[in-house]
Amino acid sequence: MKVLATAVAGLELRELRGEDAAQYHELVQRNAAHLTKLGDYQDEVAAGVEEFAELFAEPVEVPVRFGVYLDGELVGRVDLVPVDPPKYGLGYWLSEEATGRGVATTAVAALLEYAGTELHGTDVFAGVTHGNVRSDALLERLGFEVVATFDNYRRFHHTLPL
Repeated sequence: MKVLATAVAGLELRELRGEDAAQYHELVQRNAAHLTKLGDYQDEVAAGVEEFAELFAEPVEVPVRFGVYLDGELVGRVDLVPVDPPKYGLGYWLSEEATGRGVATTAVAALLEYAGTELHGTDVFAGVTHGNVRSDALLERLGFEVVATFDNYRRFHHTLPL
């Protein structure tokens, strides 16, 4: 199992696996209102444990799906989407109780470091639903810039250092 350290003690990213499905599903269900308020997580909320078990058990060449663990507790998820490597998409979310403490910023920063150093990524893109000012601010703190605006969201881009 791939584990990524972060700059914050007690905060790490762990590759999500089939055996994590029940715990992940419970976290999603506990945060259903939070996830669907400003994001497009309806499918995630509607998914069952079996669907997550299948997804997390799929063999991958390199880990791109990570649980965010704070002091050993699963509090969210960060993903790289290998749409066109070395260009990646970025997805992330945190449980409502874990927000506002820099956890997401630190987790995404660690994932970007991994994308650049281990995956030799060059670019990362992310979409943020209009009105999700916390996600806008997180991406801007990490050096992302808005490159397009659509009806429902804005697309951000970040060039990874070589």
